[in-house]
Amino acid sequence: MAEKPILIKEMEVGGRSLQLETGRVAGQAGGAVLVRYGDTVVLVTATMSKTVREGIDFFPLTVDYEERLYAVGKIPGGFIKREGRPSEKAILSGRLIDRPIRPLFPKGCRNEVQVVATILSVDQDNAPEIAAMIGASAALHISEIPFQGPIGGVIVGLVDGEYVINPTLAQAEKSLMHLVVAGTRDAVMMVEAGAREVPEDQILGGIAFGHEKVKEIVEFIENFREEALALGLAKEKITPVLAQVDPQVEEAVSGPATEELTAAVRQCIERRLDKQAREAFLDEVKAKLVESFRETFPEQEQSILAVIEAVEKKIVRRFILEEGIRIDGRALDEIRPISVEAGILPRTHGSGLFTRGQTQVLSVVTLGAISDEQILDDLGIEEAKRFMHHYNFPPYSTGETRPMRSPGRREIGHGALAERALEPVIPGEETFPYTIRLVSEVLSSNGSTSMGSVCGSCVALMDAGIPIKAPVAGVAMGLVKEEDKVAILTDIQGIEDHLGDMDFKVAGTARGITALQMDIKIPGINADILEKALAQAREGRLYILNKILEVIPAPRPELSPYAPRIIHTTIDPDKIREVIGPGGKVIKKIIDETGVEIDIEDDGRVYIAAVDPAAAKRALEIIENITKDVVVGEIYTGKVTRVTDFGAFVEVVPGVFGMPGKEGLVHISHLAHHRVNRVEDVVKEGDTIVVKAIGFDNQGRLKLSRKEALPPEPREAAPHHRRSRGRQGRH
Repeated sequence: MAEKPILIKEMEVGGRSLQLETGRVAGQAGGAVLVRYGDTVVLVTATMSKTVREGIDFFPLTVDYEERLYAVGKIPGGFIKREGRPSEKAILSGRLIDRPIRPLFPKGCRNEVQVVATILSVDQDNAPEIAAMIGASAALHISEIPFQGPIGGVIVGLVDGEYVINPTLAQAEKSLMHLVVAGTRDAVMMVEAGAREVPEDQILGGIAFGHEKVKEIVEFIENFREEALALGLAKEKITPVLAQVDPQVEEAVSGPATEELTAAVRQCIERRLDKQAREAFLDEVKAKLVESFRETFPEQEQSILAVIEAVEKKIVRRFILEEGIRIDGRALDEIRPISVEAGILPRTHGSGLFTRGQTQVLSVVTLGAISDEQILDDLGIEEAKRFMHHYNFPPYSTGETRPMRSPGRREIGHGALAERALEPVIPGEETFPYTIRLVSEVLSSNGSTSMGSVCGSCVALMDAGIPIKAPVAGVAMGLVKEEDKVAILTDIQGIEDHLGDMDFKVAGTARGITALQMDIKIPGINADILEKALAQAREGRLYILNKILEVIPAPRPELSPYAPRIIHTTIDPDKIREVIGPGGKVIKKIIDETGVEIDIEDDGRVYIAAVDPAAAKRALEIIENITKDVVVGEIYTGKVTRVTDFGAFVEVVPGVFGMPGKEGLVHISHLAHHRVNRVEDVVKEGDTIVVKAIGFDNQGRLKLSRKEALPPEPREAAPHHRRSRGRQGRH
């Protein structure tokens, strides 16, 4: 049997080599590509089931992003010592790959497709998620799966005013944005960004810049498939069995459904029905239509309903495109009524309730010590983070029931988007040394709860007294496109997201964008649509920001009385062991005595957290006493610990928890300005006196002077002292 060939192709991306290989590994997968970008190596496979999955009305695509900690030379933490559930980064990376490829499968495809990206080696300068996205596109393209790609993807940075493709770690630290652009040769399919208040025109420029490189990657993958086909390493595409409605059902139902639903939708618009009332009304109309065709088409209720829903989609879209009216009666750029409330929870550290139409989000902020930061066990270089945003979407928010389980991919994704939007305005640890956790509870959902979370969380941050750099708001934009007719919608609700062609979320301050996420359901959009959507989103964002500022114009001047007060100091790193003590004995005693939390960084930064400011101050005094060095020339108030014939020993820095303090000797000649014959004539054990540090002897022992810490004695007192000394001498 002839040895199977191996195909390796290479191109330059961002000044580094991107290499695709097939034919060496994972030969039983539908398509398998080994991607190498720098020293980042990812194996991506794409496989499709041979049969249709019955009983579903959606395309069953799964993207699994499998992190392996050996890729960065780590052993997993915890007791089991193996990878378990995916990290948040892995979930977000899987979503990042899923979103641009999902629209590129045939409508009606019901065969299960699974893409698995296994991260084998990570070079931090070369993002594994981008290598995985390109690998997924290539693996799908060389497989038999009916994928209408390929796509390419890049990260665009903005460093020193210049766009950079796939910035290195050093460049990323200076970059004003992290913009992921994915698309086909002809159009952009997905955009996701985190930015530091970057203006819209620079975002648009970055998208265009990234798309040019995407086109090159697409061409590279197409050439890769052609060569793989020639070598027998790629497969011919199959024609899948697509789920289709019986043409007879469609022909019979479409006419009556169009007439009935057009009238029903117009009533919804004229009466401005809310979500529940509209759904109840339309469901009743649909049910009557289904019933009217049940005898004609027995056992085809699902097909009848599918035709009715397709008709409903066309009607709603037609009203938008032809009459400029949305199903709730709003104009295309009109935002639903907004309500903002701050501080509605008495015992939390900060809270905000944001309501926009029937979307309502309660955001709550909690402040903690630096030790409360989240420990990260993933493939990145960051080991912890001090700002977290979590998002919860309970079933009652949509009037439904379902089991309450751990957060799913949607919750993780929405929480991360809001976190990305708010992170640029969070004060640094050096000015606000707290761990900050935000939780957004979706209380009612009718579109754009992620952007509602951004708005509610901004209110909660300001209510907590956190000195954010600027307030942030977010709005979700939609798109309806039929050939040359285009309508851009501001503040989309659930039905517009479901029936529309785009969900474009934009968050930012008055100065610029902090986060952006675009998902589309059609094969890409052009730059003109993006520009119009961003301009319309800016108007909406500024409108919402003004509504927030009317209620809470600035962060509160004081933290909640229930929030911890954190004070911090810096000690010599060599003194850390003294504060901790043998076996942690000293620091445990400080905590037990004062009731505070103490965090000590390796560089000597010390953070003390306590609800009671007096307790924090007491802990700080103890730590300062432990670490204080006696400085020559400084004045100290000390306690006389013992008296000898030649002087007095004075403790200038008290000891704690049985540990010795710092003491020095005041020689008898330095007790006073006049001559002292007996130490006890001036001081005795237990006295508190003022002394000055005057140096150290040749054995490193501290020398003190009471005389130099006192003002000069009056001249007229000198004879009295001389007479006193004379009498003492005669004795």
